[in-house]
Amino acid sequence: MASFNRVILLGNVTRDPELRYISTGSAVTEIGLAVNDRRKTASGEWVEETTFVDVTLWGRTAEVAGEYVTKGAPLLIEGRLKLDTWEKDGKKNSKLRVVCDRMQLLGSKSDGSKSDGPRGGGAGGGAPRSRPAAGRPAPEGGDFEQSEPDYDGSQESPQGHSGTSVGADDDIPF
Repeated sequence: MASFNRVILLGNVTRDPELRYISTGSAVTEIGLAVNDRRKTASGEWVEETTFVDVTLWGRTAEVAGEYVTKGAPLLIEGRLKLDTWEKDGKKNSKLRVVCDRMQLLGSKSDGSKSDGPRGGGAGGGAPRSRPAAGRPAPEGGDFEQSEPDYDGSQESPQGHSGTSVGADDDIPF
């Protein structure tokens, strides 16, 4: 039986990212994303509904988020759902979250993003990748791809997306 696990979210960051590194040296950060939905009730009244989603970012994407993403910033996230389960004090717990494969910074520097530093570039596996949105250059936002590393110490494997491959030491024009 075939399956498909893909999530695309556009929302605002609910807290500043806190970048950390795991024992294998991979960067990881978790952010919250508030996604608003507007719908009409049976009585014809418009109701705003906000969904709060936890998102985990890995590798270079986590580093970029830690440096350039701030609370309130608009962000596009593409990834997959993952269910975490654990037991604490004899009680089973679970939490559904999104593991980010691609992040797109939106808006301009004055939209809540930090005001210094580059606004483009990419990340994924060992070599960063950058791909501007179709039909326009990427001066306002960067497109970042990544994959989640294995915890057994093996290397990350970048997701196969078309785009310009940029080496870690390459100079990226902004």
